[in-house]
Amino acid sequence: MPFVSEDIAKYFPAQYRDPDGMFAVLRIWLSSIAYNTNLVKPEDAPKSFADLLDPKWAGKMVKGHPAYSGTIMTATFQLVRELGWDYYEKLAKQRVMQVQSSTDPPKKLSLGERAAMADGNEYGVVLLKEAGQPVELVYSTEGTPTISGPTGIFASAPHPNAAKLFQAWLHTRQTQQFFMDFTAQYSVHPQVTSKPGRRKLSDIKLMKEAAVGVEAQGEEIKRRYAKLFKV
Repeated sequence: MPFVSEDIAKYFPAQYRDPDGMFAVLRIWLSSIAYNTNLVKPEDAPKSFADLLDPKWAGKMVKGHPAYSGTIMTATFQLVRELGWDYYEKLAKQRVMQVQSSTDPPKKLSLGERAAMADGNEYGVVLLKEAGQPVELVYSTEGTPTISGPTGIFASAPHPNAAKLFQAWLHTRQTQQFFMDFTAQYSVHPQVTSKPGRRKLSDIKLMKEAAVGVEAQGEEIKRRYAKLFKV
């Protein structure tokens, strides 16, 4: 059902809320490259997705699977659009460790099971680094895949008034600030500030989302990816 809270109406940019009031973006997160600082020197770290095709990374990378993870599906769509399937054809020859969720690559990286992460959620790396783990992020020169998470209210919600209160609360400055501090993700609420030491979304070169494209090409992406990576 349509519902636009005061904060959403006043502060949320038009591209981050439905024009008919059906949803608003709660959070934004990224799928990035990263590396283990115990295994890779900063000067040797990749600076782009293209760098991951260098033979020196063969057998040293981990990545998520688009058939399992919505984050990786969205990132794969954006990379195919920007770099073409030729990129994945070459990456598949690099003997990449394949895991499921976008939360898995940062964990494998911090454990030293792989030296580099070809994709995976950026916020996981941020939180691991803040906890003292030997991981470092790379914001690719081609741009970083971007994923947004919207929330809305079902028309059949059994308690619509409570749902509206909850939706309004989720998008207040206070809740957005707490959520971003806690999760290391991003808010589009202009009054939310980045935690010291974290990057601002505006300072990162982002790849553009296209939900319609993901929906249209999702099955093809799963099929072609599974064939290339044999998983």
